[in-house]
This record gives sequence, structure tokens and C-alpha cells, in this order.
Amino acid sequence: MTGEGTEIRAFDEAALAQATDLILAGQLVAVPTETVYGLAADATNGEAVARIYAAKGRPSFNPLIVHVPDLASAEKLGEFDAAARRLAEAHWPGPLTLVVPLLDDAGISSLVTAGLPSIALRVPAHPVMQALLRATGRPLAAPSANASGRISPTTAQHVFASLSGRIALILDGGPTERGLESTIVAVTDGRLRLLRPGPLLIEGAERTGSGDIEAPGMMASHYAPTKPVRLNATQRRDGEWLIGFGAITGDDTLSASGDLTEAAARLFACLHRADAQPVDAIAVAPVPDEGLGTAINDRLRRAAA
Repeated sequence: MTGEGTEIRAFDEAALAQATDLILAGQLVAVPTETVYGLAADATNGEAVARIYAAKGRPSFNPLIVHVPDLASAEKLGEFDAAARRLAEAHWPGPLTLVVPLLDDAGISSLVTAGLPSIALRVPAHPVMQALLRATGRPLAAPSANASGRISPTTAQHVFASLSGRIALILDGGPTERGLESTIVAVTDGRLRLLRPGPLLIEGAERTGSGDIEAPGMMASHYAPTKPVRLNATQRRDGEWLIGFGAITGDDTLSASGDLTEAAARLFACLHRADAQPVDAIAVAPVPDEGLGTAINDRLRRAAA
């Protein structure tokens, strides 16, 4: 599938070779991870990183997550104390991003960290992203592959709808498994601070309340459809598309059985479908604010801001 210079290719060796060439030439490639599709660029190349901001229309003060293939690679970029290393060893590869002090000789573009003295690092589990990391041999800055502030993409088609004409290639690895961005935890002097809830619940991580932008996804309005969003809706109002949950059926549902894991995986796809409807607004049924529901509600509140 192609359009306005953007090509979708099913992942294979030829597609990987094309993606590698594009990354090493300072271009952008959309690639699946286990969370959502990411928009990858060489994190050591300032011009390449600038293209991410341009393609997404992303505010420059919002930092980017850097993806690396393993913990050893991460330790070349950030300072890992014992607490950070324990978390990495327990949850990597996987949907956990650790914010740690940036090493002076990391060689990462300052655009990636938005000038902060810390760096957000993740080792993804998805085989396509792992293959691209190893083929390029570069750390890859990779925010979600969508226009800034819009709904995060869980399929190659979502990326195409949002960024067609802005990037050259989308590697299609099928729908993402988790459907929700990574949990972000800052580790400072052994203290764990939860900057963004996500698929993993990290014991002992305190929810931060400073309001400072320390990591991706912390802006008040984020993950937003083009239509206004009403939360905790128990029934549809005129002109609304209702996304249900559990006993509230609606026009679509996060999970008819009330399963929070299913709801997380379906969240952004449901918002994409709702945003495409010929209606004036979107309503979303209440989701329990516990366990994975905390992360789901975090995204919904930002979508509605």
C-alpha cells in the first residue's frame, strides 16, 4: 500500500534492508513495538530527530524514548543504579521505560532529551523493532507514530492515516499486542517515581505530581481525537458515538466482558473508529480506576482534556 510517497510493507528481510538504509540516511520509519507503532529515527542524528518533531508536529520540550536492543546498550547511554538495574533485569525486554541520568558521552542528540539531564530508555520485545535496532546498530528515538497529541496507532493503517506523505516507510507487523504505551518510571538515588502508568504495574513507584515534563505522554492534552470526548458516560447523548465497557454496550466497546487487558489493547482502535464517525462528539463509559484501568483512565483523561 502506498500513498503520497508513504509505503506500507509487510515485514521481511527486504523490507528490513530498506528500513535500515532509510534510518542510516537520517530518514524516518514507522515500526511496530509490543505497545504501539513507533516513529523511529537515529537518536544520534540531530537532523533525523528533528524530522520526527516535524512529521508529528510535536512540541520540542516533550522528550523522546530511546529504544535499544539490550541492557548493555542502555548502560552506554544512561547511568543505572542498583534499583534501575533491578527493574531493567526484571522487565526488559518489555513495556517499561526507565528515566535515568544521561551519561556525558552518550552521543545522543539533545533534541531527544529536550535538553534535560536525563534520558528515557526502553528495550522493546517486538521482533520487528529488535530486528531494526540490530540491523542499524543505532539507538532509535521512537515516539508513537502519529501526529502529536492524536490517537496512538496500533496498526500500520492507523499510522498511514495519520502520517501519510510525511514519512517514507511503514513496516507492517500486524496489530500491536499491548495497545497501550509503556509504563514510565524515573529512578533517582534508588527512588522510583511513576511518570506515566502503562501495561506494567511497578511496585514501590510513587505517582509524581510535580507537573514538570520529564518524559513522553505527560502533557495535559494528549492522545486526543479531533472530536470532543466525554468520560464516564452511562448513555449516549444526541450527536455522540458511545464507546462502551462491560454492561454499557454503546456503538463500540472496549470490552463487553469488562476485561481491562482487552480494554487496554482496544482503547486506541476504538478511539480511531469513533473519530472516523459522522458524529459531533465521543462518549466513553466508566472504566474502573484500578490496576490496568489506571493507565486506561490516564489516557482517556488526556484525550478529553
